[in-house]
Amino acid sequence: MTTPAVPAPPSSTYRLQVRAGFTLDDAAALVDYLSDLGVGAVYLSPLLTSTQGSDHGYDVTDPTTLDAARGGEEGWAHLVEAARAAGLGLVLDIVPNHLGVAAAHENPAWWGVLAEGQDSPYARWFDIDWSTAPLRIPVLGDEVGEDELQVVAVDGGHEIRYHEHRYPVAEGSYTEGDPVQDVLDRQHYRLVGWRKAGTELNYRRFFAVADLAGLRVEDEAVFDATHARVAQMVAEDQLVGIRVDHPDGLVDPATYFERLRALAPQGWLIGEKILEPGEELPDWPVQGTSGYDAMTEVGQAFVSPVTETAFTELYAELTGDRQTMHEAVLAGKRHVVATLFGSELRRIAALAPELDAGEVSTALGELACRFRVYRSYLPDGVADLDAALEAASQDPAVARTLEALSARLHDPEDELARRVQQLSGAVMAKGTEDTAYYRQARFVALNEVGGDPDTFGVEPEQFHAAQARRQERLPESMTALSTHDTKRGEDVRARLAVLSEVPQAWERFVRHFLEHAGLPREGVADRAFGYFLAQTLVGAGRIERERLHAYAEKAMREASASTSWDSPDERFESAVHAAVDAAYDDPSVADDLARLLTLVEQPGWSNALGQKLVQLTMPGVPDVYQGTELWEDSLVDPDNRRPVDFEVRRAMLASDADPVVDGSGAAKLRVVRETLRLRRDRPELFTGYTPVQASGPAAQHLLAFDRGGVTSCVTRLPLTLAEAGGWRGTTLRTGPVTDLLTGRELEGEVSLDELLGRLPVALLVAR
Repeated sequence: MTTPAVPAPPSSTYRLQVRAGFTLDDAAALVDYLSDLGVGAVYLSPLLTSTQGSDHGYDVTDPTTLDAARGGEEGWAHLVEAARAAGLGLVLDIVPNHLGVAAAHENPAWWGVLAEGQDSPYARWFDIDWSTAPLRIPVLGDEVGEDELQVVAVDGGHEIRYHEHRYPVAEGSYTEGDPVQDVLDRQHYRLVGWRKAGTELNYRRFFAVADLAGLRVEDEAVFDATHARVAQMVAEDQLVGIRVDHPDGLVDPATYFERLRALAPQGWLIGEKILEPGEELPDWPVQGTSGYDAMTEVGQAFVSPVTETAFTELYAELTGDRQTMHEAVLAGKRHVVATLFGSELRRIAALAPELDAGEVSTALGELACRFRVYRSYLPDGVADLDAALEAASQDPAVARTLEALSARLHDPEDELARRVQQLSGAVMAKGTEDTAYYRQARFVALNEVGGDPDTFGVEPEQFHAAQARRQERLPESMTALSTHDTKRGEDVRARLAVLSEVPQAWERFVRHFLEHAGLPREGVADRAFGYFLAQTLVGAGRIERERLHAYAEKAMREASASTSWDSPDERFESAVHAAVDAAYDDPSVADDLARLLTLVEQPGWSNALGQKLVQLTMPGVPDVYQGTELWEDSLVDPDNRRPVDFEVRRAMLASDADPVVDGSGAAKLRVVRETLRLRRDRPELFTGYTPVQASGPAAQHLLAFDRGGVTSCVTRLPLTLAEAGGWRGTTLRTGPVTDLLTGRELEGEVSLDELLGRLPVALLVAR
């Protein structure tokens, strides 16, 4: 692992989702609160100009300017000034893989390509197969009315309009009165049906999103042009760090990061690289990942491994789904290869004209499905490639094709190998997190981005071993519990983890739910999704009904089992929405849910506090996602981008009242405040990692570690602990310390009843 000779990273980060409703000026006004909270750097969502109305900013349309709707240059100047005055750094999320092209007229580079084709100075920006020109734009509906396509006069020329969509008319390609179809036939692009995105496109997309066109940042001139505004920020000493979105989509991530390191030699560089179990971060000049690996390590420590068999058997009995997650992922990958990635396979197959195109597509599609990791990074990752080749070669026909292509697949300079690497990452992401994790519902607390659902909880010893490796290899990597991409908020997962302690209570509820509200219902059947929905109700709790309906719609369509985005099944979706309503309106179901929620509430809070303290103090640079200093009940985006009430948080932060573990979240705020301040003010206390063991009958319920002067102590499996009679004399030996969370001074053989009696967590600092 390369460790650049750069200044220390920020002590922590706090992620803000900047948008029209929360601008850079709003962020500047929040700096005093973040400083008081103890934050080291403000971590900002993408700020470059994006599609108008975009709530996330990942659909950048002009990488050379700051988004006016998000505050623009003036707002940026205000934030830079406020952050400097408060001693906070700024970390920026950037998007090098693609640009947003949904509104062509908002993207100068894309507009130029549409208007001038290969002669455009921007033609080299985009990953377009010009050998199959014209460029195909999948926008037309299944039926196009006679007047839906029009040629419209504008200043300096003409445009083609299709509803809200605008496209340029090439110079000299229109004469007054020409039929619109004739004009279209003269352009450098063709408008095609939206359903052809998966089969006939000739430009690379982000995953399967046709509105996001792939960039060729492997071209140094394109890199320079698309990073010019970020380079200016670095040159003006405005950024302490950069987070890079989706490096797996790039042709050559290693070279990209080398160029980025040259651009920002003193910066803290983080890549959104999702590591599979046992996978190591490639030897890139970065400090680490964006934290999904840490999220998995933390979450698993609060799940009881002893109930895995009970959960597996119950799920299989009630749903009929006996697949392992590994099998579900393979099925999910095959599904997305068959339905989403035909355009990519068609383009790759054309690189091997000596072979049958259909056989090449089939073989390379299966190869992409068989990678255990997102992709190889040739010449690194050859073992992963070889393992995928072996697994994919079970079919003799596939084996023959792959054998013929093997030498090329191993050649890092071969275009075919490069595109297969890009494809396998996209297939992994869409087939796993966006398909299988919505289908296989044995225990959805584990079905998270970068998760490991085949592992059902870990013991403290396994957690400690993972942290020792992290301290050795990734001591400056970001750690996280929630992000803008997580499938469910951190405290939703904390509440769900309690179910692993109460399998009988869970069984009673889910049987009742499936019988009275689940699926089959109203003539449709998808018991696995009903099981998935029942867990969601427990994890989210009594959130607003509208939020749960929106989540259910996204989840069932992502699963693509009984309905889908492309072909919604109205009868099935109505049944799902009726099941959601039953949780609120059917007294039998609502009362049963309320009883289970009461059971998991207190231990869920304990888990939430425990995993928060662990994440904030484990090796790495902790990120706090906006608002998660209080309880977090968010579900998948856009639910997790809802506005945050910072005034409530300001008022609570100003209070010095003793924290109580209740619905206010004050205890969690105390944990965040004290830990972030300590990391900022005394970084020398966080330089090592040593497991700390308790003595006594309940020792396994304590997860504790010393970072070099500060010791974190948290309760794990709190309900099981309580049912066994509590700590029962279990003790922890310590020198003279102060618990920063309660202010108590302790020394010697300390009873865990005393240490963790007021709060289920403790943060001990040597006196």
